[in-house]
Amino acid sequence: MKMMDQITKFISGELPPAPIGQLIGFKLVSAKDGEAVVELDADKRFANPMGTLHGGVLCDIADAAMGIAYATLLEDDESFTTLELKINFLKPIWNAHLRAIAVVVKRGKTVGLTECTVLDEKDNLVARASSTCMTLRGAQAKDR
Repeated sequence: MKMMDQITKFISGELPPAPIGQLIGFKLVSAKDGEAVVELDADKRFANPMGTLHGGVLCDIADAAMGIAYATLLEDDESFTTLELKINFLKPIWNAHLRAIAVVVKRGKTVGLTECTVLDEKDNLVARASSTCMTLRGAQAKDR
C-alpha cells in the first residue's frame, strides 16, 4: 500500500492506529504533503510525579506528527528512520486538548528536517520540537 493511502486510511479509521497511538490514545487528524496534525486529550493518566503531563507524552505526539509529515513525502520504495529528536517544554500541562502540528522544513535526498509546534485548546504554545530523519531505500527500507 502506498504511504499516503495508508495515512488516509488511518485518518478515516479504516486502519487502526499504530500500537503507540492506541496505547497513548493520540489520533492523526490530518495529513498532506509535508504536514501532519496529531491530537491528544491529556489528563491525569499521563501525569509525572509533580502532577503535570509527562514530557515523554509530549515527545510521543510531536514525534508521531513529525514522522507522519515526513512519511507523506516518501516514494513507494522508501521508508525512514529518525536520527535525532529535540524538544523544548514551554508550558506545564495538567488537563488539555493538545494539537501537534508538524511540517517538513527540508527533505533532502537522504536527510530531512521536520519541526513541530504543540498547542493547547487555547492555542497556547506548550512545546516546540525538531527532528532529523534519514530516508531509507532498497534493502534498508525493506519490511520497515
